[in-house]
Amino acid sequence: MTREYIDEIKRVIEEKNEAEAIGLMEELHPADIAEIYDELSIDEAKFLYLLLDGDTAADVLAELEEDDRDRFVKALPAEVVAKKFIDKMDSDDAADVIGGLSDEKQEEILSHIEDIEQAGDIVDLLHYDEDTAGGLMAKELVIVNENWTVLTCLRELSRQAEDIDEIYYVYVVDDDGILKGTLSLKKMILSPTSAKIINIYTPDVMSVHTDEEDEEVAHIMEKYDLVAIPVVDSIGRLMGRITIDDVVDVIRDEAEKDYQMASGLAEDVEASDSIWIQTRARLPWLVIGLIGGIFAAMVIHKYEDAIGQIPAMAIFIPLITAMAGNVGVQSSAIIVQGIANNSLGFESVFSRIMRELGGAVINGLTCSALLFVCNYFYSGEFTLTIAVSVALFSVIIFAAIAGTLIPLMLNKAKIDPALATGPFITTLNDIVGIFIYFGISVYFFNLL
Repeated sequence: MTREYIDEIKRVIEEKNEAEAIGLMEELHPADIAEIYDELSIDEAKFLYLLLDGDTAADVLAELEEDDRDRFVKALPAEVVAKKFIDKMDSDDAADVIGGLSDEKQEEILSHIEDIEQAGDIVDLLHYDEDTAGGLMAKELVIVNENWTVLTCLRELSRQAEDIDEIYYVYVVDDDGILKGTLSLKKMILSPTSAKIINIYTPDVMSVHTDEEDEEVAHIMEKYDLVAIPVVDSIGRLMGRITIDDVVDVIRDEAEKDYQMASGLAEDVEASDSIWIQTRARLPWLVIGLIGGIFAAMVIHKYEDAIGQIPAMAIFIPLITAMAGNVGVQSSAIIVQGIANNSLGFESVFSRIMRELGGAVINGLTCSALLFVCNYFYSGEFTLTIAVSVALFSVIIFAAIAGTLIPLMLNKAKIDPALATGPFITTLNDIVGIFIYFGISVYFFNLL
């Protein structure tokens, strides 16, 4: 994807050369075609996408970023969206495409879908929250009844498979649609055609409820190495399935959200977003950082007389704040990661703090000793050398405990612990670190 290629695409679109445009895209993967969209206007994208065959057009639309996709779909007639895209998509992708549209636009698109069963599946999925298993699942799956014979199953399998791209499992239900288990394709092929499914299926099956959070679904599939998982309602009826490609999107989106939050962004933003959106996402944490800086300045002002008497104290302020911030972010990052992937186990808060404290003591002693040696040979003030080393050790201990405790407290309060990393921890540790530094330094100078 080069600038020359994009320029060539734009030239072909401007000339309305359909044949050449198709030739330029015929070797591209749908994900690559979706990337081109970022470089085109709505009218240019419409010209290009309407040249694609139905299956490719549907795949490209599914690959687009949500904001780009919504903008593109809104610019197309409802009939075109329904027949060019929705008819070729799985129900979960189709629900994602029209889920961000107005109710009127949704109804208009659905009215143009000729397959009533497909339209009904999409309507069902639109009722679920997008951050739940119900919002993630697709209705396309292979279902067999436990009372059927293998011969009936084989016939039904060939019929149902027409609408499914990948068959990971064959799900077994009873007469009421309750999920009973899964059926191995190998076992079905090797069994006599007269054998009953109830005698050969595997009853142990892992499933999730429709209201399960998408992050928990991703954790379950990741933990047990599943490529698909069935979704059931509150009474156990099979409602759909979630495949690994949908879970990968959830994991990626969650990682991006946590990274942005840890970096001080209040909402999800993209590089292509407007200046207003980017400013709105950044400003809240910048204001918090500003307030923290004001408090830190107030602490320094409190010890203005001490700095006047011993100007060398000011030299080590950047060192103390930098070390406090680094240690706090390191500690909080480990805890936030553990909370995110459920790897903290059943260990108590006290045990986690003690483990982090042990590491902090070792790190603190090492860094303080190195600082003491440097100051001892290059500083003429022995009292300041002692004070800075002790202060650094104390600040590292505090920062490690704060970085461990705050994410755990936020998680306990049902607040995203990713808030603890980045600006929040850094600002807090800056203020407390400076206070500890000056408090210890003044104490040592008065004592010695």
